[in-house]
Amino acid sequence: MTVAQGGQTTGTAQDSQVLRRRNVPEQSRSNGSATQPPQEEDQKKSHMVHPSHSLKLPELIVVKPRSSILQALDEWEFLIAPLLFTIVSFFTRMYKIGLSNIVTWDEAHFGKFGSHYLKREFYFDVHPPLGKMLVGLSGYMAGYNGSFEFKSGETYPEELNYTFMRLFNSTFGALCVPLAYYTARELNFRRSTVWLVTLMVLCENSYATISRFILLDSMLLFFTFTTVLCWARFHRLQKQSFSMEWFFWLFLTGISIGCVTSVKWVGLFCTALVGLYTAEDLWNKFGDLGMPKTTLASHLVARVAGLIVVPCLVYMFSFWVHFLVLENSGPGDAQMSSLFQANLRGTEVGKDSPLEVAYGSRATIKNMGYGGGLLHSHVQTYPEGSQQQQVTCYHHKDANNDWFFYPNRNEPVYQPDSPLIYPGDKTVIRLIHSQTGRNLHSHTVSAPVTKGDYEVSAYGNTTVGDDKDHWTVEVVSDAASRDRSKIRTLTTAFRLRHTALGCYLRAGTVNLPQWGFKQIEVTCVKQNNPRDVYTHWNVEAHWNERLPAGDPGSYKSPFFRDFIHLNVAMMTSNNALVPDPDKQDDLASQFWQWPILHVGLRMCGWDDHIVKYFLLGNPAVYWSSSLSLLVFGGLVAWYLIRWQRGYDELKPADIDHIHYSGFYPVAGWFLHYLPFVAMARVTYVHHYYPALYFAILTAGFMLDWTTRSLARKDRRIEWAVYGLAYAIISGLFVLFRAIVFGMEGNSQQWRHLKWFDKWRISD
Repeated sequence: MTVAQGGQTTGTAQDSQVLRRRNVPEQSRSNGSATQPPQEEDQKKSHMVHPSHSLKLPELIVVKPRSSILQALDEWEFLIAPLLFTIVSFFTRMYKIGLSNIVTWDEAHFGKFGSHYLKREFYFDVHPPLGKMLVGLSGYMAGYNGSFEFKSGETYPEELNYTFMRLFNSTFGALCVPLAYYTARELNFRRSTVWLVTLMVLCENSYATISRFILLDSMLLFFTFTTVLCWARFHRLQKQSFSMEWFFWLFLTGISIGCVTSVKWVGLFCTALVGLYTAEDLWNKFGDLGMPKTTLASHLVARVAGLIVVPCLVYMFSFWVHFLVLENSGPGDAQMSSLFQANLRGTEVGKDSPLEVAYGSRATIKNMGYGGGLLHSHVQTYPEGSQQQQVTCYHHKDANNDWFFYPNRNEPVYQPDSPLIYPGDKTVIRLIHSQTGRNLHSHTVSAPVTKGDYEVSAYGNTTVGDDKDHWTVEVVSDAASRDRSKIRTLTTAFRLRHTALGCYLRAGTVNLPQWGFKQIEVTCVKQNNPRDVYTHWNVEAHWNERLPAGDPGSYKSPFFRDFIHLNVAMMTSNNALVPDPDKQDDLASQFWQWPILHVGLRMCGWDDHIVKYFLLGNPAVYWSSSLSLLVFGGLVAWYLIRWQRGYDELKPADIDHIHYSGFYPVAGWFLHYLPFVAMARVTYVHHYYPALYFAILTAGFMLDWTTRSLARKDRRIEWAVYGLAYAIISGLFVLFRAIVFGMEGNSQQWRHLKWFDKWRISD
């Protein structure tokens, strides 16, 4: 007897009612949905009467028809259940959302960034712009004008509708619940498991809490959930390759990848999961000798377009809008190139600056490396090495960034009334710090941090010094002219080669210790690498009363160059977010504490008059999901050992289900968790939340797999097991509801929730 297996991947034999509940209204799909199992078909055929046999009516099984209401509920469960879950989700994320009227936790950062969009002021942050633009959009929709400073703990003014801005953010968190429901369906879980996964996301206290504030995390979670759903749906359509629906979900996956990466770079880990799946999928197709080469090439091109080109375009588009909106000068100008700054409205960069630099000109000199600062010095000296005056790179603008261009010591002494002389390519000059009068200097003393380079210091004065104060100008390029005989404000890129030592002035991405105020180390690098942009400099601002003012802002900075520049600056600043050994951060936590729910986080002050929120997960969700990761490893080891011993109880459909519905959620957890193990930057509990979702999916798979025998034998026992799980998860959410909705009054009221010392709810 030949029976069509379809795409069932659970390996379970269930009655037709169960199958209908799992896949209504798509029973006949050929894209991987469950079809009628062979056991059921055998049973049905056993009840068919052969013409040669007499009919025995007492042996017939009479099935009572189901009521029309129950049948309708059963058939439309795929709409009714997520709708009910979503309604409850909106309640848990929005109930009493405006109770606290103070700036809470990182609202101080992201609310302020939203203000910059409303004022159209350029700012700098380590995260991509999409999430913050959405915060700005919520402020615009709320009628906010961007004037509030969002200082931590400050009371919101009456004219700022912070409640609406929080509701806007919480919508993303609430919509994660139906996304989890449909993802579990696409992973081919039974209905009871689909409800379990959805309930775990719904009743996860930390998800509900963090969605209630003006933060990026609800958006990050939302786009993480959409990416996983789109990937799961796309996988189920593998037998319908190149159909309209297949292309739709392929490109929707790419758009979702672009969005999640445009909120936070954590989205790259989700991108890596889809990339891992795509690489495996193409490798399997490559091994299919029956597949025409043209078809294989088409699969490759489609995935490159949908999963590489589309995400990159979405990511770049978010920056294009970012640059378009932020047209005014703001606090983040110094992170960008001088030419970019000169094109901002209200900027002082290049304003009334003479176009050509002459001896006697006072100027600020900008490093052209990604995220480069201004050449800077101050009266403090190096604590070791030469112990001469420090020279650094600094992003903030002050008088210590100003330098005079002077002739070298072998030329006549500069006189203010002497004829104008313009230094250019191959000219040997001196740079004198305007505030201290000392010369930019280098010698064979090792740099304080980068020991392979020479130290750069400020030494002597206009009369005291030597040839180690001399620097040779090497013009690299000029955006406005091919003439290299002069240095032009903003447009000329040049290098400074130490005339005596042959090394090049460089400001990389290394920060000095606290004695150097964490400013960027400036060194003299021995290697001559003309393409090293960290050895490139340009004049940003220029003052010389003897020269006419120019209009450097007429030269535009290319978008792609600004895009790359800003992303490298973001990366550099993000890597600099390392724990300060001189300071104690009571909110920070370690990676090992997250899966076991060892620690929570106070989101605000803990005084009696403050509405308090404590960022802590649902113990049942955390502990069961973390345990499931270990159990899944044991499950795989068990089947590998049995397979090696010759057992073959797993059918291909079972292996396929374990692979795509079990292994990939585990892989997603590792991809989102392990990077924080290796990261040197400071970490907090909310960094675990994307990884937690994959642990929840793993928990759903493990319970779905281990209870499949109950589904075959007695559905009542199965639902009793799941009912107990539902009760525990929802019950713990209710128990800890105060940390979500806000704790008013003395925190000792909730000391019963302090199960462990690190759960500082009642201290």
